[in-house]
Order: sequence, then C-alpha cells, then structure tokens
Amino acid sequence: MEYGIYYAYWEQEWDAAGFSKYADKIAKLGFDVLEINGTPLPKYSQKEIKELKSCADAVGIQITTGYGPVYEHDMGSADEAIRRAALEWYKKLFYVMEQLDSHVLGGAIYSHWPIDYSRGVRKEDDWKRSVEGMQILGPLAKKHGITLGMEILNRFENHILNTAEEGVRFVKEVGLGNVKVMLDTFHMNIEEDSLRDAILLAGPYLGHFHVGECNRKLPGNGRIPWKEVMCALREVAYQGCVTMEPFVRMGGRVGEDIKIWRDLSGNATVADLDQAAERALSYLKNIAGI
Repeated sequence: MEYGIYYAYWEQEWDAAGFSKYADKIAKLGFDVLEINGTPLPKYSQKEIKELKSCADAVGIQITTGYGPVYEHDMGSADEAIRRAALEWYKKLFYVMEQLDSHVLGGAIYSHWPIDYSRGVRKEDDWKRSVEGMQILGPLAKKHGITLGMEILNRFENHILNTAEEGVRFVKEVGLGNVKVMLDTFHMNIEEDSLRDAILLAGPYLGHFHVGECNRKLPGNGRIPWKEVMCALREVAYQGCVTMEPFVRMGGRVGEDIKIWRDLSGNATVADLDQAAERALSYLKNIAGI
C-alpha cells in the first residue's frame, strides 16, 4: 500500500492557490501520494499543468484527485442539460488528470455534494440515473487511464450510496472495471455495523480508501479501530492508496462545507500540522506492519 494525504488539511478554500507547494511538503513528511481537488483543474493552463507535474516528479510524489461535484456537475441529474454540461466538464478534467499522471478520481461523482435535501430526493430513480451516468463517464475515464471511485458517504451528505453493500451493488450494476468502490472511515463509522466486514465485502471492488477519525482528526486521535481497519485491508490484498483526509480547522469554504464549527487542531501552527501528519503516518505504518 501507498500512503497519501489530502491538501485541504492545510487549506481553508477548495481552490487553493496552487497545489505544487504540497508535493515537496508531503514528500518530506514521508507520504507517497498527494490528493488534490479537481475543481480548478479544467481551467489549468499548460504552464500550470507542467509546473505541478514537474514538482511532483522531482520528489517522487504521485497525484490522485478528489471531487465533490457541484449541483451543475451531477451526472445522475434528472435534468438532461445538467448531465450534458457535466459530461463536458469531466472531459476537460480527465484530459488534465492524464497530463498530471493522475489515475484515480474519487468522490460522489455519481451525484453531487453535498446533497440539497430541500429539493427532494427519490433514491430509486436517482440510483438508476446515476448508474446510467457512470456507464457513460466510465469509458471516457478509461481512455485516460483513470479509475473512478464511488465514495460511500453518510446519510447526511448523500442518499444514494451509504454503505459498502450499496457501493458494491452499484458498481456491479455499472459493470465497468474502472468504476470502483471508495470507502472512507469517517463515513463508515456512521453507517457500517462493522468496519472490517465492510472492507471485506468491498474486497476486489475497492479502488480507493480514505482514512480519518470519527471526529475528522488525523488517525490516532479518536476511536476508530485502526488495527482492525489495516488488517482488513491486508486481508483483501488492497494495493491502492490509503489517503488521510483530516479536517481540523475552522474557516473558509472548506470549514463551512465540512461543518467544522470549532478548532480541532489545538490552535496548531503550520509546523504543528506538519508534525501531526508525520506522526499519524508513522502510526498507521506501524499498525499496518502488525
């Protein structure tokens, strides 16, 4: 397994002023993979693409991409115009991802995030359209060597996929080898009866994996049973990336969207955040070796 971390741990806005600075940072902390946000990528210039790729290559860092689709990028929308526009946006995203040698796109890309429940939802209908949307998007992603991770979210953020069982059933219906299940321990802690059983159920369909505590802190700062989680990943011979996705600071669009209403960092400086991430990485690696 390889270990990654999401850039937004250090940021308060999704559209960070460039991801390049994080490649060197996380390499020094011992990570293998930098996960970035897909939102700004379709507008990247060739200069920006080359700069980010060069910075990652210089320190041996791989790039994965995460995206919480806005309402206008919902491939499962009941509005055909939205689906068409979303498809065109994803085509641009895939092109940039290929240039960055980024081969995993994870998130609620079967829907939009977070769901606006005030609009009303019909799970069966939304599920059907989302499967159809991924059957269109999957082959396009494959042309660029990209695996799509269907992130399983808790009930408060989406209604279509809440458990590993639903995720496996969904990707089986899609029926494409590059459309996989993506699990996240934060969401699993809310929805799953057993973290181990959920991982074992996902098994060969598991394409990406996020780790974070039940309170969104770094691993080792909460009550997630990490030995159980890491042993289960080893049991299913998971070969993908284990990516930390902690959110510990208030403020900005990140804090608002993730609902961080109190400082979870202990008033940490950037240096403190760096050291905490390094400790969490060592913690997980030690457990994985058990």
